[in-house]
Amino acid sequence: MRKLRSFQIACGLIAAHVVVSEVLTLEPGTSVSDRLPALFVPLLILAAAGFTYPRVRPGFAATIALTLAALALTGGALAMASIEPEGFDAYSVSGIGALAAGLLLAWLGSAGLWESRKAQGRPVVRRLLITVASAVFAFEVLLPVGFALVATHRPASPPEGDGIDRPFEEVTITTADGLELEAWNLPSRNGAAVIVYPDRAQSVPHVNMLADNGFGVLALDMRGYGSSEGNPNAFGWGATADIDAAAGFLRGQPDVVEGRVGGLGLSVGGEQMIEAAAVNPALRAVVSEGAGERSVRETLIFGPRAALVVPQQAVLTTAVAVFSGDGPPVALDEAAAGIAPSPVFFIHGEEGQAGEELNEDFYSAAGEPKQIWKVPGAGHVDGLEAAPEEYERHVVDFFEVALDVGSQSTP
Repeated sequence: MRKLRSFQIACGLIAAHVVVSEVLTLEPGTSVSDRLPALFVPLLILAAAGFTYPRVRPGFAATIALTLAALALTGGALAMASIEPEGFDAYSVSGIGALAAGLLLAWLGSAGLWESRKAQGRPVVRRLLITVASAVFAFEVLLPVGFALVATHRPASPPEGDGIDRPFEEVTITTADGLELEAWNLPSRNGAAVIVYPDRAQSVPHVNMLADNGFGVLALDMRGYGSSEGNPNAFGWGATADIDAAAGFLRGQPDVVEGRVGGLGLSVGGEQMIEAAAVNPALRAVVSEGAGERSVRETLIFGPRAALVVPQQAVLTTAVAVFSGDGPPVALDEAAAGIAPSPVFFIHGEEGQAGEELNEDFYSAAGEPKQIWKVPGAGHVDGLEAAPEEYERHVVDFFEVALDVGSQSTP
């Protein structure tokens, strides 16, 4: 009875953290209606766990406790990482409760496994099968759900303009769905401008490279990141609206001639550039570096080679949809096929992260004009650092031709 009471208390602490996270401490520019799946699905799972826990065998009850423990510890750690210098808020306080619940559930689960082992004396083969089943469950379910939680709840860190070589101004851009996004705007000296996306702080070298060659640059923080409003989503679902708003802003600038607007996307930004360019002709040319998998739809492009990870990616996609409230976007090979006649340039590192090899598939699906470059020795979005002169020449030449500006930059 004491264990059941402890389990119920832990579930109550987790439920409180869910309510605080999804209702009481909303991100700027969002509303409760955006968070309904992330609110109700976890609460339903907790209710189901509370109903099931006292009615199943000790080993299965221990598995339930350990599963919830892992997720509670992840959620609590995310809350601790978001603590502001001025002190604790409701989210961080409820996060402490989630951490306590996670530790309590870990103790209940571990004790339950030990007791069930002693009481039942399972044969070696059965224990081995249970171990394998637990490992498969952790890999196919627990790991992707935890990753989805991190991807949709990680705290933002406002950037600073340190390292920008040329004068810029801080600007705020409003998206069609009402979010205010923060950006650095560097004026154009050759009549063309490029959106650099999705993280200002991480793209300073790319901003400087383009600005030094005369291009205007709008370095934009994706929704939910940096100082921009909105819920974070490391996979970028729904964020093409950010790029659309940025393109509209640049087309209205007096230094941008005849709508000469391009885009340079890095990692998830590269994926969003592909999607945005497929539907928005205002993007006259795009460079996508480091694009890869953002849902199970890209995993399926691999075909039979990805059979073992398709279930994991399906769980990840479902979990991200629940936590973010957004559905998975179109597969990137389909999006790439819609970019033509606008030029597109795919870049990926020879030593890039898993999934970047799909750039070959994106390139095959895209229509002309198109280019692709596998950067020798480069890691994920590491092309500029790995081969600075060649990277600058490739990217600048691409934009000068695609945006019809030639070599008109001035010192």
